Amino acid sequence: MDDDGLADALHRAADAAAAFRASLPERPVVAPAGPEELDAAFGGPLPRAGADPGAVVDALVAAAEPGLTASAGPRYFGFVIGGALPAATAAEVLTAGWDQCAFTTALSPAAAAAERAAGRWLLELLGLPLTASVGFVTGGQAANTVGLAAARHHVLAAAGWDVEADGLAGAPRLRLVAGVERHATIDRAARLLGLGRSALVPVAARPDGAIDVADLDRVLAGVAGEPVVVCLQAGNVNTGACDDLRAAAGLARGHGAWVHVDGAFGLWAAADPGLAHLVDGRELADSWAVDGHKWLNVPYDSGFAICAHPAAHAAALSYTASYLTGSGAAVPELGDLTPESSRRARGFAVWAALRELGADGLAGLVTRCCRLARRFADRLAEGGAEIGAEIGAEIGVEIPAPVVLNQVLAGFGDDDRTDRVIEGVQREGTCWMGGTTWRGRRYMRIAVSNATTTEADVDASAAAVLRVARGV
Repeated sequence: MDDDGLADALHRAADAAAAFRASLPERPVVAPAGPEELDAAFGGPLPRAGADPGAVVDALVAAAEPGLTASAGPRYFGFVIGGALPAATAAEVLTAGWDQCAFTTALSPAAAAAERAAGRWLLELLGLPLTASVGFVTGGQAANTVGLAAARHHVLAAAGWDVEADGLAGAPRLRLVAGVERHATIDRAARLLGLGRSALVPVAARPDGAIDVADLDRVLAGVAGEPVVVCLQAGNVNTGACDDLRAAAGLARGHGAWVHVDGAFGLWAAADPGLAHLVDGRELADSWAVDGHKWLNVPYDSGFAICAHPAAHAAALSYTASYLTGSGAAVPELGDLTPESSRRARGFAVWAALRELGADGLAGLVTRCCRLARRFADRLAEGGAEIGAEIGAEIGVEIPAPVVLNQVLAGFGDDDRTDRVIEGVQREGTCWMGGTTWRGRRYMRIAVSNATTTEADVDASAAAVLRVARGV
């Protein structure tokens, strides 16, 4: 491939990506093509002969376009998914073009510098200790797993056990104390780390889904003397509620436990002076998990495993080999803080996003999303009442929990009707949101986290939901 072929392919790809992004405000959120059509477009036998790179890009665009959802757009409210900011998107293109391996400084001094700078900015924005280590991982699952790996190392070492050398067979039993409404990635991390689900000791939740601190005190008393890790949460997956981090961390510290905070999206509240009180006490924890492709609006495959004890972080993750230039350094390298060795330079896009937003811009993004979530809840409640009055019956829109951050739950009568409304909205195409089960009931779950979402998008989406609900 010559330089002209690369330049042509990149230009074609950039033009197609820009055109797609420009279409998002008006594009139906649901993908128009189904699996069979897409399998046919991508399938067939592998050709014997190669093809011109530009032609391959064109073929990829033609095959993929009908199967693309508008999840990067302003009316996608499923899960907690932000779009990708313009500077972060462009930085991602550069990252692919530069093709740097972010394992050690020797492999890419620029990638290392970008991660150091972006990591420092993140610590400042989130109000975490500036001496903490930051591993640029794939997302919330990896960040929770890394944080708990560091915790496993620390608490077992304190009990006289070298888990890296001797494994878990015969080790003191480690107890993982977590709220009953914890995110499922905590359970999977327990499995991946060899602790198993039986290591989890549940703590009751308050009515809003946050951990019950009084019950945490009871649970900790019951595991006294054992190696303990306490998992707290900033941002309940359904309600957005945050645990009382200061009180819970204080209790855990009193019992000698490691404190890990799953703050995949909720910890971003620290960047907003008006919401930072929700995560008061966050600095008392030992490790934190944060997602970048949620509220920071960077491309996927971007999360942050942050640890107040860099030595424990590196001890749990690092490895050395004679051929690995730079490995085994006294100061942890990039690859000492993540599970991967061959990984792209995630720090470039994060650095670009933070430079595009600035501290005030990130605070404004968080503020705006929370305000729009409250608007969404109000529009659904008001519109449901109006339609109910019009047709002489209650439409049955229920908002079962206060809007704390950017999460909204909405019910439409019984569970079956709620699921039919959700399915109808997904088919209709104005917006997309999924369903969830909370406190034994089915609800529509709405997450507002895209930087491009406007009041008009929320109003149009709420109107679409109510139209569907009226006909169900």
